[in-house]
Amino acid sequence: MAEAVNDVTNGPLTVLTEEEKMFQAMAREFAAHEILPHVEEMDREGVFNPALLDKFFAQGFMGIGVLEAFGGSGGTFFLSILAIEEFSRVDASAGVVVDVQNTLVNNALQRWGTEEQKQRFLPHLVRDTLGAYALSEANSGSDAFALATRAHEDGDHFVLNGRKLWITNAKEAGLFIIFANANPDSGYRGITAFLAERGTSGFTVGRKEDKLGIRASSTCELILEDCRVPKANVLGEVGRGYKVAIETLNEGRIGIAAQMTGVAAGALENAVRYALERRQFGKPIADFQAIQFQLARLATDVEAARLMAYNAARLKDANKPFLKEAAMAKYFCSQVAERVASECLEVYGGYGFTRDYPAEKHLRDSKIGKIYEGTSFMQLQTIARIILGK
Repeated sequence: MAEAVNDVTNGPLTVLTEEEKMFQAMAREFAAHEILPHVEEMDREGVFNPALLDKFFAQGFMGIGVLEAFGGSGGTFFLSILAIEEFSRVDASAGVVVDVQNTLVNNALQRWGTEEQKQRFLPHLVRDTLGAYALSEANSGSDAFALATRAHEDGDHFVLNGRKLWITNAKEAGLFIIFANANPDSGYRGITAFLAERGTSGFTVGRKEDKLGIRASSTCELILEDCRVPKANVLGEVGRGYKVAIETLNEGRIGIAAQMTGVAAGALENAVRYALERRQFGKPIADFQAIQFQLARLATDVEAARLMAYNAARLKDANKPFLKEAAMAKYFCSQVAERVASECLEVYGGYGFTRDYPAEKHLRDSKIGKIYEGTSFMQLQTIARIILGK
């Protein structure tokens, strides 16, 4: 019985092991001292500080779940979720950089890569190479398998042609997981995942989007014009790319849930601090019941979001089904982030509508949570299908 009580998987979701506590504290301190000083400038300029990215690698945040044999930390998926949450409390752009690397690129390569591919790419992804995940296209967003990008065999290569849109990390990335259809007659069963390195012949990173939020995180177009990718760079099997995409994105949803939880938590912490400092009618506005009740409701929302994100991550680490819980967490946490960020802005009054305080940035950053890695409507469809047995 005592052993079960000490096992965190059998206890409260927010009770962390000693290793998790230490990692969370390290991530929180890093975010406060290394990320925070650059947030305003990165958001204004729409550029992620390259020196900061170097520190992400140096501190091991880009290979949290990668096996030690490949230079990673060999940590759990849950540790990645903690890092994403802590970074997003300070800057959602920093959170998504770590998110894509750990929950999408590294996970996909570890699960589907050949031993040669792992040996070749994972040490670089841990040490110095940012990864990107290229699935979306102009007419293939929620309908992720309506890909127009094509791949045809040519000797010991595949030749890719098409365009990818809204690709996170694309400006800085050195390795891309690109999805293309190698057999359109087979529909989604022709979709194949390819590992393409920056500088590959016929591969160009196009224009960078000028976005509402997560502005420091690059989102770019990819242009493939007779892009030659060696057959040795097929990730998984030819025609099995749909499975790579589905399983990886299921995990990625938990990462977005953690990011949105972090955004909401950061917005709330700043609003609480402001409410204690701002004085009206001779006393802090935190003394007024209206403000107290508003903050109490928002704190409850943030705690509920954290519980959902943590639960989905714990299920994944325990090798238990988590598809429904991941969709619920992604849906709920993105709803919470937008609501909390909006109401926290109101605590500041007119100041919240200016860039003098972080409230408006939290609100801008929160909006993407309902859109990328599966819109809220797609999460609801997934949840409905599962509970109805369809």
